[in-house]
Amino acid sequence: MKINFNHVSKQYGNYPVLKNISMELNSGNIYGLVGPNGAGKTTLIKLLTTIDVPTKGKIYLDGKDIAQDPTCMRGNLGYLPQDVNVYPYLTSVEYLTYFAGIKGIDKKTIKPHVQELLELFNLTPHVKKKLGTYSGGMKQRVGLACALLGNPQIIVLDEPSVGLDPEERLNLRLLFEELAKTRILILATHIISDIDLTAKQIIVLKKGEVKYTGTKDEFVKSYDGDLEEAYMHFVAS
Repeated sequence: MKINFNHVSKQYGNYPVLKNISMELNSGNIYGLVGPNGAGKTTLIKLLTTIDVPTKGKIYLDGKDIAQDPTCMRGNLGYLPQDVNVYPYLTSVEYLTYFAGIKGIDKKTIKPHVQELLELFNLTPHVKKKLGTYSGGMKQRVGLACALLGNPQIIVLDEPSVGLDPEERLNLRLLFEELAKTRILILATHIISDIDLTAKQIIVLKKGEVKYTGTKDEFVKSYDGDLEEAYMHFVAS
């Protein structure tokens, strides 16, 4: 699959949030989306996930305008928002089953699919507990499982490692590497070390503009040090 941003801008009132963004995202890649607070990351994600539409420009998925035909994106999308809101009186099984139904997953396959995701995120021992009793990290894992319902080909994760312990973050990184072999995976984060270990491609937003899109290695070559140092130099310049 291929996503094209074609001169995309977004403005709220008289305030421009995104300015003339053009870039291409392809299957088989993990993209790290980074930028300081207020750079426009959240707005870009809203446009990509069809929560909002551009003021100017177009976003295409395999040649289809996702603002004109949002179902072409939504049918292929798995999305984890920055703040995972769970229904506190549901169990994880009930929660995932509910969203599997909303996604239109075949009823015959929902139960085994949900069980597979619960096992993947080590939630099986807690299936009888209500989500309101879960820790922040456990709720995050439920959100990640929900994002993978239906085996989406485009996965957009906003701060995916929040609340996870080091072992869980390692397991998540290995999962991302496997998922990205055939998918477009976008990780939006302020934790540069997360994408340093995971993403091969990075997108740097600053003041609503894409200041860099390309390989992580080429970006780091422009500066002395590691990715975090290169990023800090770049943002400060």
